[in-house]
Amino acid sequence: MLEPEGSPKYWPPLGLPVGSVRAILTLFIVAVVTVNVARGRDLDLIWTETLLIALAHYFTSRRFVALPPDVMKRIQQEGILDQEAHPLYLPRHSIRFLLLAAFVGLGVYLYREHRLMEPRAVSLLGIVTAYVLGSMVRGFSSWWGRRTSRRPSSMWGDIKAIIVLLAVAIAGLPELLTMPEFLPPEAHRIALSLMLFYFGSR
Repeated sequence: MLEPEGSPKYWPPLGLPVGSVRAILTLFIVAVVTVNVARGRDLDLIWTETLLIALAHYFTSRRFVALPPDVMKRIQQEGILDQEAHPLYLPRHSIRFLLLAAFVGLGVYLYREHRLMEPRAVSLLGIVTAYVLGSMVRGFSSWWGRRTSRRPSSMWGDIKAIIVLLAVAIAGLPELLTMPEFLPPEAHRIALSLMLFYFGSR
């Protein structure tokens, strides 16, 4: 069966813009996690793990070739590249904004309820904040590099790598040596937060 002329080469799931299903799933996961933490309920570990994977999709770097707008428009008109709407037909970066707003809203709510320092709140907001901060640092570095036409210093990357390797090694060795009580839980949280910051900044 022949496809109508001008039809896209790839039909996304449900006929929605590319990334829409992932956006819905991510927003749903964030809703489940934030609502349960706000209600003071313990979360199954799988929800937190799934949350981190979903956030990584929106805040991690993607390697692609940046084309000038006129070149992009021309190859779309020639049919080489399909013109795609943003997920859920929302403006660009809307999903990222909604994700960040959900966690900021949760933090404000917990602060007003004097529950911001609860272990479950500190754990969740800490890992999300560490990862997002790393992503923001990466975004700022890329923007600054384009603005100044300078490549990022390799020394900064080396320093980050050394710090996070040492932190995770210090926190992880007692676990491997079956001496988990050797360090306080705060040391593990700091080490893991540094690791997430590092992943976010790559």
